[in-house]
Formats: sequence, structure tokens, C-alpha cells
Amino acid sequence: MLNGFLSAFRTPDLRRKLLFTIGIIAIYRLGVSIPTPGVSYENVQLCLAQTSTNTGFEILNLFSGGALLQLSIFALGIMPYITASIMVQLLRVLIPRFETLYKEGAEGQAKLTQYTRYITLGFAAIQSASYITMARNGVFFPGCAYDIIPNDSWTMIAGMVLVMTAGTIFIMWLGERITERGVGNGMSLLIFTSIAASFPGAVSTIWNSTNGPTNTVLLALALLVVVAAIVFVEQSQRRIPVQYAKRMVGRKMLGGSSTYIPLKINMAGVIPVIFASSLLMIPQVIRQFQGDDPSGFMVWLENNVASPSAPLHIALYILLIVFFAYFYTAITFNPTEVADNMKKYGGFIPGIRPGTPTADFLDYVLSRITAAGAVYLAIVALIPTLLFVAMGVATNIPFGGTSLIILVGVGLDTVKRIQSQLEQRNYEGFLK
Repeated sequence: MLNGFLSAFRTPDLRRKLLFTIGIIAIYRLGVSIPTPGVSYENVQLCLAQTSTNTGFEILNLFSGGALLQLSIFALGIMPYITASIMVQLLRVLIPRFETLYKEGAEGQAKLTQYTRYITLGFAAIQSASYITMARNGVFFPGCAYDIIPNDSWTMIAGMVLVMTAGTIFIMWLGERITERGVGNGMSLLIFTSIAASFPGAVSTIWNSTNGPTNTVLLALALLVVVAAIVFVEQSQRRIPVQYAKRMVGRKMLGGSSTYIPLKINMAGVIPVIFASSLLMIPQVIRQFQGDDPSGFMVWLENNVASPSAPLHIALYILLIVFFAYFYTAITFNPTEVADNMKKYGGFIPGIRPGTPTADFLDYVLSRITAAGAVYLAIVALIPTLLFVAMGVATNIPFGGTSLIILVGVGLDTVKRIQSQLEQRNYEGFLK
């Protein structure tokens, strides 16, 4: 693997792509540490030191690389763009115009990308105004007496909203530049960077919470086993064989080739885990707005639904992951569309008639693969949390199931992209 890295840096054009990607990531991390004008950076640090951050914003803060609770210019991170992208995919099911654009090829995809940018702008403006309001009302740091926004005039607030919205748009531009001129998917790499940047502090938290190196080593070994399982499952595929019939085009005989449709066990990725975690955090976020005298029902929701160690929380977590796994897979993979395309180009699955029988077969296989993928997601999402609870470690550190799936998935995808470029230049690559 080390030889693969050396070979990558010996290749001039690939070296330029890697250095360009590293440079963009460095700019992103620099922006994370720059506070938004109007925010008292010193008071924010004092509140972070005095107040528990278990307020329902851990996931969002993690995906922003710690920028959210510091109210930096990149406080929103890339999540408004991710939310807008998912929304556009959902709108393809609801709005025929979006589905038509999707089928138009590169020109239609460019229009959908433009719509995604507009929606990102709207989400960023709304979220930045909401987060600034929460920060002013003490939702981010309950019980902290320091004023993190000393000047709360409407002009200052409007300027802060503008700066944070512009920061999100700039992050989106950085991600697109990585995708276009760098290595890997830019948006995924920025999320990867945000999560990985929290590792030093997380290691210190684990070391202090486990009261000794023995428990820390055991926990590290357990997490390595989970990572190995994630790599194994993410690389697994159910390959559906496809045969193309021979046909005459003019004087040439075309077709007759065989290929396969690769169906991943986890086709939904980490989206079901993110959605499930976000929904279960809603009671805890609402609780922060109720002050020191919440209703009895909200206290019950906070203790039984939002608490990671509560049995009801675990049961709802599993059910939501399974639901969103099926839901998102149904949106991203259409068996009828795949069957029609195969029939159009003379392809068929051996033993299955083209058309509707092929679509039914693909739907049959996909539903069972998705069941296995949903169970896998639930197990991976719960095992780290249960380990942390059993050892008394805080659960808001970046070694949770969601973070591990993102890190491993993005890492594997980036390595594959680099390896494919190395193989084009007759190098062995990273994997043998």
C-alpha cells in the first residue's frame, strides 16, 4: 500500500490532483476556526469548557468539524447541501418534471444541480438564522452565564446570517472543485475531514473516561473489529448476471457479451442512520427551549426516546433505520427502469423473461438484500454506542456507528478512485 502512495506522488498529474485536494481541505479546516463577526470567541470557549455539549447538536457539530458550537463562518458545514441533494432526489418521485430532467442526461443533470444549489442557499439562510437565535437564547450552552453574542442588534444578526450562509456556499464550491479537479467526491471528503478532525479530542475523552489503558485498548480492538466488518460488508455485492443477445447492425454483428448488475448489500449508505439519529434527537432539542420547568411528557421523551441507553430509544432506532433503508433504496434504485433499459438494448437475465418478470425478479432480490443491509446498519450503529455506555464513555465522540460507516465508506471510495488511475498507468495500486 505504501508503494501505491509513492507511485501516486510520482505521477505528475495524479500528484497535482492529490496536492490540490489536500490544499482545499486545508482551506476548509482554516475556515472552521475563524469565528463569525459578532461572536465572542473567548466566551464561546469558556462556555464549551463549563457546559456539557449533550444538547442534541452533537451530530451536526460533528459533521461541521466542531464549527457549529463555535459559531464559525463554516458553522453550517456541508449539511445544507446534503439535505438539499436528498430533497431533490425525493422530489423526483413527487414531481414528474424532476424525473424528466434526470432522464435527459448531462443537460438535465446540470439543471438539477442548479436547483440543488438554490435549495442549499435557502436552507443555509434558514438554518443560520435558527442557530444564531438558539445561541442568543442559551440553547447551545444551557446554564452558561457568558454572552456569546454581545451585540444583538438586527444589523449585526443580519450580517452574521449573511456570513454563515456565504460560508456554506463557499464550502459547496470547495467540494465541487475537489470533485472536478481533485481526487474523490468533494462533499464526502469534506465530511470525512470534519469527522477525522475530532479524533484527537475523542481519544483523550476515551482515555480519561475509561480510567486506564486496559479498557482503552479493549475498546480500540472492538472498534477495529467493527471497522473490519464494515469494510467486508461495504465491499460485498450480489451480482445479477446479464446476457446481451447478438444482433445485426448493417453488416456488423453486435452484442453477445455478458456482464452483471452489482447490487450492494447496503445501497442506502449512511442516510438511514443519519435520518434515524436526527429524528430521535428532536425531543432533546425541543427540551432545550422549555427552560428549567419542562412538562412531564417532555421529560419522559428526553429520558426514554432521546437517551441512547434507553430500551425504547434502541427499539425506535432500529425500526427507523430499517424503514429509511427500504425507503431510500426504493428511491435510488428503480427495478422497472433497469428492466426497461435492459430490454431496450437486448439484455436479459438468464432464466428470466425480459420486461415485467425481470423487474419483479430484481425487486425480489433487492428487498431481501435491503433487509440484510438494514440489519447490518442497525448493528453497526448500535455496537459502538452500547460499548461506550457499558464503559461509561460519553456517546458524543466521533467513534459512533454513523461516523465509522462514513469514514470507511469514503476512505474505500477514495482509494478505489486513486487505484483506478494508477492502473491506467500500469502501476499495481494500493490493493494486490
